[in-house]
Amino acid sequence: MTTNLYTDLDVAILLPCYNEALTIAETISAFRQILPKSKIYVYDNNSTDNTAEIAQQHGAIVGKELHPGKGNVVRRMFADIDADIYLLADGDCTYDCSKAPEMINKLLSEHLDMVVGVRVPVEGDNKVYRLGHTLGNKAFSALIAKLFGDKFTDVFSGYRVFSRRFVKSFPSKSKGFEIESELSIHTLELRLPSGEVKTPYRSRPEGSTSKLRSYHDGFRILWRIMLLLKEVRPLFFFSILAAFFAVISIGIYIPVLIEYFNTGLVPRLPTTILSTGIMLIAILSIACGLILDNVGENKREFKRLFYLMLPYLKK
Repeated sequence: MTTNLYTDLDVAILLPCYNEALTIAETISAFRQILPKSKIYVYDNNSTDNTAEIAQQHGAIVGKELHPGKGNVVRRMFADIDADIYLLADGDCTYDCSKAPEMINKLLSEHLDMVVGVRVPVEGDNKVYRLGHTLGNKAFSALIAKLFGDKFTDVFSGYRVFSRRFVKSFPSKSKGFEIESELSIHTLELRLPSGEVKTPYRSRPEGSTSKLRSYHDGFRILWRIMLLLKEVRPLFFFSILAAFFAVISIGIYIPVLIEYFNTGLVPRLPTTILSTGIMLIAILSIACGLILDNVGENKREFKRLFYLMLPYLKK
């Protein structure tokens, strides 16, 4: 039998919620049964139902975040709550609470900063993943692996365990569902110790609806990944821009060059000026990338030093 390493530690369970009145009571009860000494925090994000009241009735510590979006709620919870270990989940009964001790023990035994619960659909549950979500998850996971590093199997899992120093040094910027990708990319950027645990994932109970808007949130996630790429790997980002503008410039200039070789004349002077201007943009992009690469390295060192200043546990 595995010894629980967190017996004397302060474990905080974080449940950001929006209109989860149907499932929040069951979620709180399940986590309390598995982790009876933990503190359960439910932060309500402007729900139009009685999510907050039900959570309070079932013994959760209830907070409120007025700015809409899961990222805003997680940011607020990370700022407000002080604990040794943080477990982030959803209040919709989709995650397997019984996996929480394994995830926490893995974090502590291997001295990790983040453990991700990799979602494995429950056998026979055909509603757990829509086709679009499955393809989107695989596509974004592959994109993040290509751009930032191949370490995580499920970059969009909302079931995670964190150390205190991770939570208190995480510079959250996301507002919505892109928070999970930001957590993963931050870990990859600083090369923080992390791991994964496979956990069963089931569909929402009948009557409960997902807040994820596939296309809208998909574009927001893609935009956040691009912004993080510009911040984390600016030279690579601006090199792509430079190559794009260089190709356009050359494409515009080739007909002018052919005409010059055939006739010795340059009758399309405005086209030549346009091509030269676009090529200058390409050169400036490379210059911006080189400058921002040095700035980014300094920011990375600062984030690393701030992370190292914090204790792994508060005790």
